[in-house]
Amino acid sequence: MLATRNRLRTSADFSTTVRSGVRNGRRNVVLYTAAIAAGEPSRIGFIVSKSVGNAVVRNLVKRRLREAGAASLREHGTGLAIVVRALPASASASWDQLREDYDAALESTLNRLAGRPQRAAAKGSAGTTQKGTPRA
Repeated sequence: MLATRNRLRTSADFSTTVRSGVRNGRRNVVLYTAAIAAGEPSRIGFIVSKSVGNAVVRNLVKRRLREAGAASLREHGTGLAIVVRALPASASASWDQLREDYDAALESTLNRLAGRPQRAAAKGSAGTTQKGTPRA
């Protein structure tokens, strides 16, 4: 069981992570990872839709992914927000396959996140356009 401080709970938290984070997809999962304040505990959330299967199958997939997430939180205790979206193929995946896909996707997103420059907060019309020309 994940501690309350380690769970993404609001739709705003999920939306922010999905929109501003880096994404990596595997056969069974799509993982979004975003950096948060360094002192904050890492948080994780799960999206398992009805396309994965009935309630029994969805809960099985969630339990397996939650355990994989808890293991990654032990290693990366602070500074990350992670959203894990289970794909329909995860319903028939074994525990080992889910864990391998989760670990590989997390490793890939962390590598991309480490290489990505930090975005400055947008203020009004300051900055440049997508083409690199100064804004008026």
